[in-house]
Order: sequence, then structure tokens, then C-alpha cells
Amino acid sequence: MITYILPTRDRPERLALTLGALGNLKGHPVSSPQDPGEVLIVDNASKFPATAPEKLANGLRVRVLHRATNEGAASRNIAVQNADPRSEWVVMLDDDSYPCDTGFIRRLGKAPQDVAAVSADIYLPGMSRRESGGLPEVFIGCGVAIRRQVFLDLNGYDPAFNYYAEEYDLAARMILAGYRIAFDPWFRVEHHKVAANRDMNTILARLVRNNGWVMQRYAPADMRRAQIREQRTRYRQISQKENARRGFTEGLLELRKTIRAQKRTPMSRQLFDRFTGLSYAREALQSAYTTKPFRTVQLIDEGKNGWVIRKALAELNVTILPTPHSPLPTPDCLVIGSMSPGPMLDAFERRTLLNPAGSPQRILAPWTAITRKPAAGSDILTGGATKVA
Repeated sequence: MITYILPTRDRPERLALTLGALGNLKGHPVSSPQDPGEVLIVDNASKFPATAPEKLANGLRVRVLHRATNEGAASRNIAVQNADPRSEWVVMLDDDSYPCDTGFIRRLGKAPQDVAAVSADIYLPGMSRRESGGLPEVFIGCGVAIRRQVFLDLNGYDPAFNYYAEEYDLAARMILAGYRIAFDPWFRVEHHKVAANRDMNTILARLVRNNGWVMQRYAPADMRRAQIREQRTRYRQISQKENARRGFTEGLLELRKTIRAQKRTPMSRQLFDRFTGLSYAREALQSAYTTKPFRTVQLIDEGKNGWVIRKALAELNVTILPTPHSPLPTPDCLVIGSMSPGPMLDAFERRTLLNPAGSPQRILAPWTAITRKPAAGSDILTGGATKVA
């Protein structure tokens, strides 16, 4: 049995479309023909309380949990607490996201016991790209399956985050508890992202504060300050691009006021390398180097945790050439400069189409999971399912 969890607030039309899509999903494994699973909707104090049918077209049961206030991402906690205890996995969605099919459920049943969460490959229909954010062992909240008991044992999402980076905090606690997060390319989710009511100043304020909290809580002592600076630099650049400098400043001020109150449970360097994606970049680039050595590269499509890729290349004594504005030596290969799975997959697919087999330009991805997609019937989960020492 599976439990789908959808927080919502003041978007009845979009919620109805998502419920229709969930109702059209075929092939849920069932404990009985009359009980294929359930959908729990958490209404975050909508102006007009959310409503839904008791059952969807495919038999999925539906319940609506009404909250007196907008609890943000932490509203998912009450849903997991109320989920059918027969559900080993809860599938976290938004009110505008849903799985493309149910094949992933059978694969979840074969996941190793130390895999606490399985990330989906999340598409943005109409935008010709995937969802951004996340890392090889950090999931995105609108498309992830999480073991219900693990979620409960770790007390779910921290309500203090409200929205943004709450997944990083929970993923860090999973890693500290001895679990892994996997990525399954056959677990496909469509996210019909709604741009309405998105205040970029509010978003930047939370991103700055919340990502700073994550690094204050979990970065090793000798890396904490550098990691907080890295987050500040990244979101300062984004705030300039999005014309949200006010939000960046507000978030930075709030971070300074609250940072000392964050309880430190620092990771070992080994665990932190997994959390940031450095272990995966090392593995991928070392494998590519062993197959065919290279001495010079250019980084392309740079994004989340690009510093990880630069560090892994430096450890191989590989020279990173600047992006050319004038004639420069041709690099031995191009390396995608993002550890965020969606942008990395988009870049790899786009670049390999532009540089098909036989082209002199070699394209490297800093994570082997995206270049080793298993057969559809395989029960092998990639990404975090490969142990990295």
C-alpha cells in the first residue's frame, strides 16, 4: 500500500487537476482489490477549505486534514502521523505534482533497508527542463518516497524552516542516522509549477536563512564558516539576478540573529562529502579519468555546489580552463558544473545531443547515476544506493 501526501493552500483548481491525475494512475499493488492506497491532503488554512471526493477513479481513498494555520512544509508531518500504518512508504507531492506511472512502487519494495528515501526524476512540463535543487543525497519535496517509520522516528520536517531547505535538514538527519538517499530514474514525476503568489524577496530571505542554518547545524567544524560563506555568495548572486536584494538582506540579518541558536550535530568529513555530493563527484570524475585520462577541462552549465566539482578536479591535478572569450587551448573535455540532479540531467542530455557519439568533444557528468540508467524492470536503485566510502 502507498500513501500520497499533498499540502495545499488556496489552489482548488490545481488540486482538482492533480487529484484527477492521481485517479488515472493504473497498476497500484493492492492488499485487496478494494484498497489500492490513499491520498492525504493537508489544507494549510485555505480561505475556502479544500474539498475532495472520498475515492478517486482508481479506488484511492482520499482524506482532507484541515489545519488552523499555514504550517508550511511541516504540515506534511501531521499527514504522515495520520497515514495508514500499512503504508511502508509515503510519497511526498505538492498540489501541482504527481507520478507519471506506478512502476516505481514495485521498485520501492525492493529497496535496501538502509535506503530511507528515493528521489524522483522531476519534470517541468511546458518549461523544457527539470526541477532544480537537491543533490545526489538530498531530495526535493514535490517528488520523493520516504519510509514512513523513518520519517516518524526522525520527527519529520523542522517547522522552523517553513518552506525551502527543509529537505536538506531532513536528509542530513537521515544520513547521520545511518541511512542513504537513492535516486531512481524510473520514478518520474511531473511538476506543473504554479508561479502565482511567488514573492522572490520572501523566497530569497528564507533560502539565505535556512541554508545557513543547515550548514551551521551539520558542517564539520573546520568547514562551517566556509560553507556558510558559500551559501551567502550563491544567494547574493541569485538575488541580483532575480531583483530580490531586499529579501537577501532580510534573510542575512535574520540568519545572523538566529545562527547561534541552531543546535550543532556536525557530520564527519566522510558523511559531509556524501551530503554535499563531493563523494559522487570524486567517484564519477575518477572513473572517467581512469578510463581515459584528461588534463584540462572547461566547466559548463555551472550551478548548485559547483565548488564540489572544482575540488574533485583539483584532487586529480586537472586544470580548469576559463570559459573562452578569446581563442584558448581546446580543453580535453567539458564537465557539467552542477551537482543538482535535474539541471545536471538536462545539461547532459542537451550537450550529448549537440555532441553525439564520435564527436571530438567529450562531455562528463559529475555523477555516474545519470549515465547508468538501469533497465525498466531492474530493481537496482542508482545514486545513493551505491555505497561511497
